[in-house]
Amino acid sequence: MKNLTKLIGLLGLLLLAHSTFGLGKAEVPSSSISIPENDLFGLTLEFGGVTMADSKFLVLGGGCFWCTEAVYEKIDGVVSVVSGYAGGSVPNPTYDQVVSGTTGHAEVIRVEYDPARVSFRQLVDLFWSAHDPTTLNRQGYDTGTQYRSIVFFQNSDEEQDILASREGVKGFFDDPIVTEVVQLNQFYPAEGYHQDFYALNPSYGYCQVVIAPKMRKLGLEAVEKIAIPDMTGIQRTLN
Repeated sequence: MKNLTKLIGLLGLLLLAHSTFGLGKAEVPSSSISIPENDLFGLTLEFGGVTMADSKFLVLGGGCFWCTEAVYEKIDGVVSVVSGYAGGSVPNPTYDQVVSGTTGHAEVIRVEYDPARVSFRQLVDLFWSAHDPTTLNRQGYDTGTQYRSIVFFQNSDEEQDILASREGVKGFFDDPIVTEVVQLNQFYPAEGYHQDFYALNPSYGYCQVVIAPKMRKLGLEAVEKIAIPDMTGIQRTLN
């Protein structure tokens, strides 16, 4: 049954790849693949992620999680990236619930990283170039509170790093930064078909129209991995 479910999911993704181009994010039906439960560790094993004893985590949201996931998966020192939901009031939300705008959750990614290779501050600095932090509850044609700009902290040091980074880049933007800085309460992994979406579906309309140009702008399209200090054309407050 498990193999059959995976096959059905694969066929569904192949059909999606041939869909017509759309300006907004597609509403992929959650029924296209069966996920037993929102279990982070099950998802990590499912997608081959390796949880390191010395690794740390950063949770942030900048619009569609397909976009931010694609960016952070290219960064040297990042161990794994999981798309999911955070910042809301409903436990174990589904994609359909989140996009309805009634749960309070934002689409986010959970970045596991090796602090010996990349710092929390560097990852936050990259965030300002990975999306537009000046548009309230919107990224491009994706609109709603689920697409708000938000960064979560787990302790006071992380909070200060986020606030300092935000302060350091505000001069790069014509409009005020509206990014929320919030203490992390709970992260819920998204359904399986959302994970590694751009890597698995580069021909899908939304990927070609929205994500691919962003990857090219950041110099990430043609690289397997890159260190943040080696990236050009991004706003940052430190290397």
